[in-house]
Amino acid sequence: MGYHETYKSWQDDPEAYWLEQAKAIDWDVPPTRALYDKGDDLYEWFAEAKVNGCYNAVDRHVASGRADQVAIIHDSPITGTKTKVTYAELQTRVAAAAGVLRANGIGKGDRVIIYMPMVPEAVEAMLACARIGAVHSVVFGGFAANELAVRIDDCTPKAIIAASCGLEPNRIVAYKPLLDSAIDQSRHKPDFCLILQREQSPCDMIEGRDLDWHDAQVGVAPADCVPVQGNHPAYILYTSGTTGAPKGVIRQTAGHLVALNWTMKNIYDVDPGDVFWAASDVGWVVGHSYICYGPLIHGNTTVVFEGKPVGTPDAGTFWRIISEHNVRSFFTAPTAIRAVKREDPKGEEIAKYDISCLRALYLAGERADPDTVVWAQNKLGKPVYDHWWQTETGYTIAGNPAGLEAMPVKLGSPTVPMPGYDVQILDEAGHRQPTGTLGSIAIKLPLPPGTLPTLWNAEDRFRKSYLTTFPGYYETGDAGMIDEDGYLYIMARTDDVINVAGHRLSTGAMEEVLANHPDVAECAVIGVSDALKGQVPLGLVCLSKGVNRPHAEIGAECAKMVRDQIGPVAAYKLTLVVDRLPKTRSGKILRATIVKLADSEPFKLPATIDDPDVLDEIKQSLQTVGYAAEA
Repeated sequence: MGYHETYKSWQDDPEAYWLEQAKAIDWDVPPTRALYDKGDDLYEWFAEAKVNGCYNAVDRHVASGRADQVAIIHDSPITGTKTKVTYAELQTRVAAAAGVLRANGIGKGDRVIIYMPMVPEAVEAMLACARIGAVHSVVFGGFAANELAVRIDDCTPKAIIAASCGLEPNRIVAYKPLLDSAIDQSRHKPDFCLILQREQSPCDMIEGRDLDWHDAQVGVAPADCVPVQGNHPAYILYTSGTTGAPKGVIRQTAGHLVALNWTMKNIYDVDPGDVFWAASDVGWVVGHSYICYGPLIHGNTTVVFEGKPVGTPDAGTFWRIISEHNVRSFFTAPTAIRAVKREDPKGEEIAKYDISCLRALYLAGERADPDTVVWAQNKLGKPVYDHWWQTETGYTIAGNPAGLEAMPVKLGSPTVPMPGYDVQILDEAGHRQPTGTLGSIAIKLPLPPGTLPTLWNAEDRFRKSYLTTFPGYYETGDAGMIDEDGYLYIMARTDDVINVAGHRLSTGAMEEVLANHPDVAECAVIGVSDALKGQVPLGLVCLSKGVNRPHAEIGAECAKMVRDQIGPVAAYKLTLVVDRLPKTRSGKILRATIVKLADSEPFKLPATIDDPDVLDEIKQSLQTVGYAAEA
């Protein structure tokens, strides 16, 4: 079946469709029913079935003849090491780690925070929790102590699993002092901490509380898989909320097994045994879905990469790993490809490696601007697929279902909604918008399996954040439109649709134009306050390596391009050339923060910011053109 037939078969009978997909999972008690309507717009999937997530990701592959297949490839250009873990070895290691947790009082439903760098033990820790029915909450390694403390107080873990340090290209980040400080600050105290000592920076242990990852396993019986109900939380993943307080997204066990397994072939077009690589971090949703669970559930080999797109050691790292490890499908963020493009605009590093094994590049995390997509297509000679999803959904809302049917790529569109997602464009009153009209992107309830059923201990906040604006729909917070072929276009966060003299305009559309300028490597467009027009657009651009032209000249060309392609209505005049843009550690540009800075409004420094010093640089640049006045 192609895409349209598959989507229609889901539409015609969602219950039968998802029960059929569930057959690919190994159940202790198989589901007889897929959807459970709890009333009041709350839903659960496969709630009464019984299953174990770790069994499906590890043990079943050992039992079915994949024991000697490599499960995890760890490639760390920072330490210069490469290691491989087979499924049989992974089973032994995970069962041992789970045995330590169980021996120290961790059981079904207990929470465990994981605070780890990109090492195989991070994935093993997640699977060890799933093995015994504990609920893990991974916090990005190196997160500030106060942010870790907030998460400790919110999910009240019985244990914290951490490493002594993480490694950046030119520095060691000591995790243990951050962990100790977070526990000091938090009201809730864990019973114990399990610490992986890394030779680059071993840490001091606190007697009676801290256990060594390896030493603690000596003499402890390995743990078996514990079946849990389908609606049992597999994990809590905190996403930064607009209020500054983190939101704990819950992922229930059964739905995420079924959904992620479906995506591996239908979206990423990999077969069991193929090598799949998502260049992300276990601290983000991509790391949960596509470094840990998705590939392993499906019987793939997954790559755990400790490095950066550039600088470890150069802009060819991605292509080396693809070539060396025979990667079939590669998933990263547009910002990573832009960093590579900025460093190596001619793609000379790509030519050094044989990447004939690669079938396609997948981009997600923010809008994939057409310029970046075209550059990657041309230089790699491979299909480049944008796809759109969120921490909340856990996997693709709209994408190109290449394993079902590779659909024509339309630049600027992540292609079409996946089965399970009834995506609609609504106006502010909740009415459906005609084809080609910009509006809020909403998904008709119920959401499919694997998406969030609610927030951890915050049902009212869940309703307010997602269900109240458009009754009967999940509000995505993104704005966009659907064309005559059913392709979806994500134009901006709804906050980024600006009102210029009564005209609603997408900053994303303007960014697309600026990204096409031959000298621009990366850009962001924001709406700043204007006494006459309400808001006016302001562009911030980073130039490609080696560009030495006058900035005023480039700015004038940018303004002309926006005027020619969007129209004078955009009132686009001002372009600021900056060295770098403020981003989260996962590569999202902090547009809302730049807006507050420009408008001299107070803001909370985002916990996920990669380098706070960038904001000072941006502020100084804004001040040169009359914005960001001192409060």
